[in-house]
Amino acid sequence: MLFNSLEFLIFLPVVFLLYWFVVRKKLKSQNLLLLLASYVFYGWWDWRFLSLIIFSSTLDFLIGISLANTEQEKKRKLLLTTSVLVNIGFLGFFKYYNFFLESFTDAFTFFGMHISAERLNIILPVGISFYTFQTLSYTLDVYKKKLTPTKDIIAFFAFVSFFPQLVAGPIERATNLLPQFYSKRKFEYNQAVDGLRQILWGLFKKIVIADNAAGFANTIFNNSDQYSGSTLLLGAVFFAFQIYGDFSGYSDIAIGTSRLFGFNLKQNFAFPYFSRDIAEFWRRWHISLSTWFRDYLYIPLGGSRGGIVMKIRNTFIIFIVSGFWHGANWTFIAWGFLNALYFLPIMLLNKNRIHTNVVAENKVFASFREILQISSTFFITVIAWVFFRADNIKHAFAYISEVFSTSLFTVPEILPSKAIFFILLFVVIEWLQRDKQHALELDNVRIPRLIRFSFYYVIIAIIFLFGGQQQEFIYFQF
Repeated sequence: MLFNSLEFLIFLPVVFLLYWFVVRKKLKSQNLLLLLASYVFYGWWDWRFLSLIIFSSTLDFLIGISLANTEQEKKRKLLLTTSVLVNIGFLGFFKYYNFFLESFTDAFTFFGMHISAERLNIILPVGISFYTFQTLSYTLDVYKKKLTPTKDIIAFFAFVSFFPQLVAGPIERATNLLPQFYSKRKFEYNQAVDGLRQILWGLFKKIVIADNAAGFANTIFNNSDQYSGSTLLLGAVFFAFQIYGDFSGYSDIAIGTSRLFGFNLKQNFAFPYFSRDIAEFWRRWHISLSTWFRDYLYIPLGGSRGGIVMKIRNTFIIFIVSGFWHGANWTFIAWGFLNALYFLPIMLLNKNRIHTNVVAENKVFASFREILQISSTFFITVIAWVFFRADNIKHAFAYISEVFSTSLFTVPEILPSKAIFFILLFVVIEWLQRDKQHALELDNVRIPRLIRFSFYYVIIAIIFLFGGQQQEFIYFQF
């Protein structure tokens, strides 16, 4: 079920009314309702894949209890290994089987040996990368004794399948989200209203920014050999706003929807295109995934505590694995590799933590230096996005080589004024709200009621009048 669909427009109010008016007095009944609603939400796409979520939930629930019942380190490691291998095994089969098969056969072909291997017609379950990492966080934290394993099976199953963030995140930690299923929720008017604002902004990001940008990005990338370097650069910029509007828009809708039910999810995007260097960008982009890899991969590998060689190794591992997480294509690995190259110099110079505050804090305008830093960081990020969007490595290099040709200094063949206007409007609003959790957060801001509601209705009108052609959320494929 899509957030930007008629089905969800009906589904959400129905669940909301049942949750707060029918089962509000019993916590277990609320959790059970959320569990059933989550299974309906996910099963709307393909009910057969509910078996994967149920199996993964059952496995890790039982492993969590088993970890609590033994202090033998050998047995605890075996239990943890079982959880990791089974969950990653499912993910690897559905997402990477054909990739490894093709890479294997291509390697033999490169050395002059031709072998045949038949691809499997595998359907990738929506959101498998997200809920796999979410349930793994539980067993990993229970193993490390950071979390007491639960015996409440309904609460645990609801945590794994919580419908607002089930298919595209944020990837919630068990330490943050699971305890919220144990506590009785009380309807908070201000929290719900702010949740509605965040949902509205997420819909604006998705329907007006991402879907409009997608039309032009797709046209330019799909016919890149026909356009000048200036048009290709514009196409890459459109894709940068498409993927940001699409993914952060989903996160805003997910977080806002969760707040309607009394849950607080972690911020997943913190205005990343206003970053002053690539390290700051990665602290602000897809925060739930970046911190997941940091805590469960980078730090266990030694992080930045070792020598230069270890720092370089760990940096490349974390970025390449992050790229590979996104999809079974060498373009994603190249995207991760390029970001590692970007990150390496500032890490080795110990400058990766110099920009931890909000840019131009307590000021309306950025300094000239900050504008240069933001512009340069955005530019190299856009170039990296070319690999993310390209069909293959060859396509990416051909695209980038044309961008850096003399045709870069020509007038673009495609220059859509409406899409550019809304992107500029979007950037201005986000800039003014860059110190908030989301762009429509109005806490401690006194704005007359008439002006506030007029603004909301203008955004709703823009969504209906100027929304692009409906596109599936990009991260559903991951």
